[in-house]
Amino acid sequence: MSERANPWLSRPTTPSAVAQPPVLAAPPTSGPVAPQRGVPAPDQVDRLPVRDQSATPAVWWLGVHGGAGESTLAALSPERSAAAGHAWPRSTSGNQTPVVLVARSNAAGLRAAQNALREWGAGLTPSNVLGLVVMADAPGRMPRALRDRLTVAAGGGPRTWTVPWVDAWRFEEPTNVPIPRDVQRVFDELSAVIGIGASSTVN
Repeated sequence: MSERANPWLSRPTTPSAVAQPPVLAAPPTSGPVAPQRGVPAPDQVDRLPVRDQSATPAVWWLGVHGGAGESTLAALSPERSAAAGHAWPRSTSGNQTPVVLVARSNAAGLRAAQNALREWGAGLTPSNVLGLVVMADAPGRMPRALRDRLTVAAGGGPRTWTVPWVDAWRFEEPTNVPIPRDVQRVFDELSAVIGIGASSTVN
């Protein structure tokens, strides 16, 4: 299988006769890892819908608003993940679904992320939230006001990844260009969180 077809683990740039599987450490948590009593639920209008799903990917990408980037992340990791279609995936087997929230780094996106994390934190979802991926909405450094919003939103979930602006995606389909380093880091660290190691991949 080609490197493009297996994006969850970084590969060495030079061949090795005795290559060893990389040892990945799960990133430390920075917030709650499960719903908690007393978390105020968002208003009904600010909650995401729930949709029954029979598929069982290792991870669902849940865009908390339109254009968040869930389809891009799913396209870059099709063997392990799927786009949830802006709705909490509810397994037909009754098991909790593993979800990573995805939002843009603008004010509306961060507000939607905060609402989704509050919804999960209040115990109103059928999913286990593993973290939040924040995709840059513009080139350059995030303004201070948005960084403050991100800090507040990120405090409601177990871990947060940020992906800077990828200019190549403006001109090419994301699957037609090398996976950016920051996106690969998300895949690598997430594989450690859910227990996917190099030994479980097909080379």
